[in-house]
Amino acid sequence: MRLDKWLWSARFFKTRGLAQAAIAGGRVKLNGERVKPAHAVKPSDGLLVRIGTIEWDVVVRGLSARRGPAAEASLLYEESAESLAARQQVMDQLRWGTEPSASLKGRPTKRDRRLLEKLSGREPDPVD
Repeated sequence: MRLDKWLWSARFFKTRGLAQAAIAGGRVKLNGERVKPAHAVKPSDGLLVRIGTIEWDVVVRGLSARRGPAAEASLLYEESAESLAARQQVMDQLRWGTEPSASLKGRPTKRDRRLLEKLSGREPDPVD
């Protein structure tokens, strides 16, 4: 079975075109190597699939020519425990949002400095 077709039927990607683009872009590795979308996949093959910041390390357990419900799709692969823990950690970080200081860049503006001084209870410089 074609790799792009398997990724589509296992519900990693919504369309085969997206699966093909991910494979061509190097975001999917079969047994640790980059392959083409038409490469044959068989049970017991190892796949590393990266979607955004989330990585799936799975072993192919079955093949299906049709895209069925999610419950059937989850039977087509088995995810490693390490991958599941790492994916859960990334999901928790995404759920809680980004670090508030991540958007700050460079020196604070005069207004920002005054607000910081007001919050910390310090007296502003008399020059301002």
